[in-house]
Amino acid sequence: MNLFNKLNLSLVAICSLFFSQSLMAAETISGADTAWIMTSTALVLFMTLPGLALFYGGLVRTKNVLSILMQCFAITGIMSIIWVIVGYSLAFGDGGSLNGLIGGFDKILFSGVLEESISGSIPESSFALFQMTFAIITPALIIGAYAERARFSAMMLFSAVWLILVYLPITHWVWAEGGWLFEMGLLDFAGGTVVHVTAGVAALVSAIVLGNRRDFGKHAMPPHNMTMTVTGAGMLWVGWFGFNGGSALAADGNAAMAMLVTHISAATGAITWAAIEWLRHGKPSALGIVTGMVAGLGTITPASGFVGPAGALIIGLSAGAVCYYATQLIKIKYKLDDSLDVFPVHGVGGILGTILAGIFASSSLGVFSGQGYAEGMTMMSQLTVQFIGVLATFVYTLVVTYILLKVIDKFVNLRLDAEEETEGLDIVSHDERGYDF
Repeated sequence: MNLFNKLNLSLVAICSLFFSQSLMAAETISGADTAWIMTSTALVLFMTLPGLALFYGGLVRTKNVLSILMQCFAITGIMSIIWVIVGYSLAFGDGGSLNGLIGGFDKILFSGVLEESISGSIPESSFALFQMTFAIITPALIIGAYAERARFSAMMLFSAVWLILVYLPITHWVWAEGGWLFEMGLLDFAGGTVVHVTAGVAALVSAIVLGNRRDFGKHAMPPHNMTMTVTGAGMLWVGWFGFNGGSALAADGNAAMAMLVTHISAATGAITWAAIEWLRHGKPSALGIVTGMVAGLGTITPASGFVGPAGALIIGLSAGAVCYYATQLIKIKYKLDDSLDVFPVHGVGGILGTILAGIFASSSLGVFSGQGYAEGMTMMSQLTVQFIGVLATFVYTLVVTYILLKVIDKFVNLRLDAEEETEGLDIVSHDERGYDF
């Protein structure tokens, strides 16, 4: 073979290798999927800042509005730093012999998360950032339970340690390959257990440990700015498309269906709650309709990737009714001051949605059917897994949260004293006022 032919064959081999690698990269990384997850990431962050901040901010009294906004911002910053240092690694890393319970330290400081790192059909960096926004909003939801009475320093310490001790292990159980609930086949598409049950139970424990606000049950404490709350609620509704649709981790039919059922459940939950108020009190309220919307969103979250539109109608209807009566039970019968109804809306909604996912995911329910169970699973076996997932998440969160609050209270007083609470957190904690009339 002459020199020319050898050079020609070498050139062909190099070109073939180059194009084969390009094709492999193109098959591995999807530009459409990546663009959708990056968009979803922005939407989920939008849920916390400004969505949740405005939603909660409008619900408290004038003297505490800045404290709520400040807490949401501060939590966003601290949770982001923890996620980079150790959070992502413990949630999605390889825990070796303990992998069923917790991840390892192989991804500390995002070690190995490079431009070319792949997670499914998207860059690992986009997956890690998307999951960071979930780690941000979960402790931010809890602040609604102890609003207007928790010391800022204690709140920040609690949120940081709670993320490490509660959120990260449960995230690994449910969403990481090798996690014990993941391996059992728990259906939790976007955070029924990971986000809503953990936040709801932690909120319930926090409200009990800190006690009621000093004026609770004695004087009316209506929201100071419902316009702000409704604005925030609208942002939450829009942002939730990224929360649930983005959890498909692809721009495909599953993501589209998750968005569709999310919207259906939110709309049904909102109208159901308003209708109950209308029948019971003669007038529907703006507060009721937006709270029903959030209940519908939280309840569909674990089921959003598994159910169809008709199933979403039933889930939204159930959310509006069950969460409404749960709120009445907590506030009126038990007189427990979960200030912004975190447990009855998010906790109860997360539990309800996780259980209903085990029913409406069935492919045997006709028009109400979802995508079907994994091979070998029946409705009873799937429901058993769903109950185990809810129970394990509930008990673990309750025990660890209670111990954590008691320990922190030994070093940093959790609660403001009477004079400070009367003056308000805006001045006491931040030396600022939300409004200067």
